[in-house]
Amino acid sequence: MTDPRAFTSLTDYLSRIPPVSGAIGTGDLDGGGWWVKFTIDVDHDLAWHAVQELGHVLNYLSLDERLPTAFKPVSPPPYMNGGPDEYLSWVIECSDPEFKPGTIAKWLEERLPKPVDDEDEWEHDDDDDEEDDDDE
Repeated sequence: MTDPRAFTSLTDYLSRIPPVSGAIGTGDLDGGGWWVKFTIDVDHDLAWHAVQELGHVLNYLSLDERLPTAFKPVSPPPYMNGGPDEYLSWVIECSDPEFKPGTIAKWLEERLPKPVDDEDEWEHDDDDDEEDDDDE
């Protein structure tokens, strides 16, 4: 069983990402490895920016730098509960028990906007172009 303290740097980092909200859960995968589960506020202006950034680093950083992680949405049956604003969660799963949550936190810190909690840093140049097009 993974020591809950091993997750502290990762959960602290994830909680600083602007659209991440609520409690962050952690646990072990059957057969080794671990997971972290959290919510992204789908109404936040930067929700899809966060999904894109996390998906890029955790799922497919490059052909030569694949991490043993998967970032994906998880949900109970929508027909029994409700919409994504209340029931959609996101999980980071790591299949390699030797690859610690703190290591993932460092990978994210090195590659996500800096500082991660500054919303202005999450805006990309293409967003500025869209705003300029609206002004014309």
